[in-house]
Amino acid sequence: MVLWAGAAAAVLFVLVFLVDGGSRPHYASARHPVSALALGSRGWIQTANFVACGSAITAGAVAVIVEGPSVLLGVVLSIFGLGLVASGVFRMDPMLGYPPGAPAGIPEQHSTAHRVHDIAGAVVFLSLPLAAAISAFALSATSWRVASGCVAVGLFLGLGQFGRAWERVSPRIGLIQRAVIIPGWGWLAALFTALALGLS
Repeated sequence: MVLWAGAAAAVLFVLVFLVDGGSRPHYASARHPVSALALGSRGWIQTANFVACGSAITAGAVAVIVEGPSVLLGVVLSIFGLGLVASGVFRMDPMLGYPPGAPAGIPEQHSTAHRVHDIAGAVVFLSLPLAAAISAFALSATSWRVASGCVAVGLFLGLGQFGRAWERVSPRIGLIQRAVIIPGWGWLAALFTALALGLS
């Protein structure tokens, strides 16, 4: 049951930020990162999304530790889930023109909360491809091992692209980040589902 909760949380996280971002005035999904949705009057929606979905994914990861194919995989997924929770507790600073009135670029000075958010984000975006890489060796089904290996490579490459886009203050920061999040969280939802059904 907890594995199903982890799968549902991974899907819900993506659906919430897609719907919220697509319906929020002045927010540009192609330009602004998902974390920016935690700012402004509707920021509580993404904050709750981070905390609730991160908590459910962590619970699913604990189930992987207890009854799954790999303790290491469960530990890394737990770190991923806790990183999501921390990303909600500590918000990023206003920037990139969002919310309205925020600096147009990325300020050189950041609040303590933003710095912690950055660390949590690094944990999230590094732990998920690491989990996929571990799955490429830990899972029993050949199809899952191959798919997880491909996902790991894709996520690591996407993470590099996102980092370069952030450094250049690219107008496509949000688009590139979503190109990492959507397949990554999709793989995670599928993994939890496969584990719940005993198919991996």
